[in-house]
Amino acid sequence: MRSEKEFLVAEVENHLRKSDYVYLADFARINVSEVGDLRDKLAAENAEFHVVKNSILRVAAKRLELPDLDAWLSGQTAIVVGGKNPSGVAKIIRGFFEGASKGDVKVGVVSGRTYGKDDVKVLSELPSLDVLRAQLLGLLTTPARSFLFVLNGVPTSLLNVLQAKAKESGN
Repeated sequence: MRSEKEFLVAEVENHLRKSDYVYLADFARINVSEVGDLRDKLAAENAEFHVVKNSILRVAAKRLELPDLDAWLSGQTAIVVGGKNPSGVAKIIRGFFEGASKGDVKVGVVSGRTYGKDDVKVLSELPSLDVLRAQLLGLLTTPARSFLFVLNGVPTSLLNVLQAKAKESGN
């Protein structure tokens, strides 16, 4: 492989190593200012948008042992990588492409598993990681809270009976 191509493959490999996910997008009808807007939105999730050559991406993906992406490596391709919130990034990409009606998500690879266009849409509808963590914490604390309520019920009931008896005796 020529040194120029080897440099490009290494650069794409570095991008792919930035996160445990990558989204491939078709950006054929998106202009430069729209790409700038998308990059700004992705920056909020520490994600990046990079235009890549299909042949270079194919080689880099094989070197990193990603699933076979050949079915989606046609036309103009960009990758979105980075950050720790794949569902948040998918939400940004989906919102952008639905609003622009110009590009589209081709495929997503999250933790070594391939997700089709419809699967990426479902992934984008998931709550953010912070919301999921809060929901999990709520689920974990509910049994303890209920148990404390039951334990507190016995002394409270006994106290109510004693107060009622005291009022009755005092009258």
